[in-house]
Amino acid sequence: MIEQFQPNRRTVLRTLGAAVALPWLESLQPRKTLAGTDSSQPPVRICCWYVPNGMHLPTWFPEHAGILQDLPQSLQPLSFARKYLNCFSGLTHNTALTNGDEEGCGHGQGAASFLTGAQAFRSQDDVRVGISVDQAYARFVNRQTPFPSLELGCESPRSGNAFGYSGTYKTHISWRTATSPAPYEVNPKLVFDRLFTSGSHKVTQSTVAERDFYRKSILDFVQDDARRVRQQVGTPDRRKLDQYLDSVRDLEQRIVNANPTADISGHNYQRPEGIPEDFDQHLRIMCDLMVLAFETDSTRASTFMITKEATDRNYPWLGFTDGHHELSHHGHDDEKNRKLRAIDQYHVSILAYMVEKMMMVEEADGSNLLDHSMILYGSGISDGDRHDHVNLPVILLGKGGGSLPSGQHVRCRQETPMSNVLLAMLRQAGMPLERFGDSTEPLPELCS
Repeated sequence: MIEQFQPNRRTVLRTLGAAVALPWLESLQPRKTLAGTDSSQPPVRICCWYVPNGMHLPTWFPEHAGILQDLPQSLQPLSFARKYLNCFSGLTHNTALTNGDEEGCGHGQGAASFLTGAQAFRSQDDVRVGISVDQAYARFVNRQTPFPSLELGCESPRSGNAFGYSGTYKTHISWRTATSPAPYEVNPKLVFDRLFTSGSHKVTQSTVAERDFYRKSILDFVQDDARRVRQQVGTPDRRKLDQYLDSVRDLEQRIVNANPTADISGHNYQRPEGIPEDFDQHLRIMCDLMVLAFETDSTRASTFMITKEATDRNYPWLGFTDGHHELSHHGHDDEKNRKLRAIDQYHVSILAYMVEKMMMVEEADGSNLLDHSMILYGSGISDGDRHDHVNLPVILLGKGGGSLPSGQHVRCRQETPMSNVLLAMLRQAGMPLERFGDSTEPLPELCS
């Protein structure tokens, strides 16, 4: 059975316990909805990435304000997407500063304020900060998508308290309310199952177990519907459909093969965890899941916390095994800064991987997925050695629906609230807000 949620929603292949949302296909979409609006106008997506421990600032900010020319070393992997890129300098989260205390948890406060523009409440037992930009947008979208938002990460969210602040602040950037963080999922297999299963809990569990035991693909459950769709669409859409279904199967296989599967003989079958041992593979699979979720309009709001704040994860494939947090306290040591630059550039290369994928997805109006998205990327700490929140390393990619200015380095006046960027993003996405967090105005350079 082929069904649609609403007249302007994407087609879904659906069967018992499984659902595969399809990308926009011109052959199946009515040009006008019942209300007379153009159903081919793609929605705006907001995606927010968080990187811990700050950046090596001398190789982060472009040298000149205005039109972007050559990108600095840390941003070089994004050179191909320069026209979509906004770089900022001078942004500050004053709300992340300590509450007049001599000591504060710079890591927790920075992460808590990053998407909220609010100050973290100091208590080891209670948390209170503010709603985050992704959750504000998810509320605005309301029930137009199957999932209000998608929160992902690649490291366990366990963390201890510090300087009187709850460890929750270091492990959450998405907040549904001031006191309710939105936990992220680290297991790509569970994310895949969430996106591509439907029905009651019992039916879903049965379908997933059958797929795992018999090594079936989710596409095996919807192949009859897929065949009917192919018969209804033209040649260009047929090619697009085949490419999309191939990408779903490829991602599914990469998740399944990420770790060896437990013995499936007899009755002692245990479902594989699905978390790759290879961190690079883990990051890329999560990127692919976000692209699929946006492409199929399964959600329009997502956050990606690469690792938790103050992580000491190491990166041996870069040629060294020093922990990231340890390196961030560089003390102006040249060797430590060299390694920090390598980590910064590596993280940006993963972002570039997702950006390139999004640029390859065709939208209903002939544009690409990045044209109708805004990807915020950065850290809640500037220089890890100082634990400060002034001149934050933040960039924004995408056209946000086609009219968002980009391809520029915006040199803001000193201590411009980063919330001005968050407010501008929400306004670009259609939300009629006057304030967000500690904003003073939408950043003028992002207003068309």
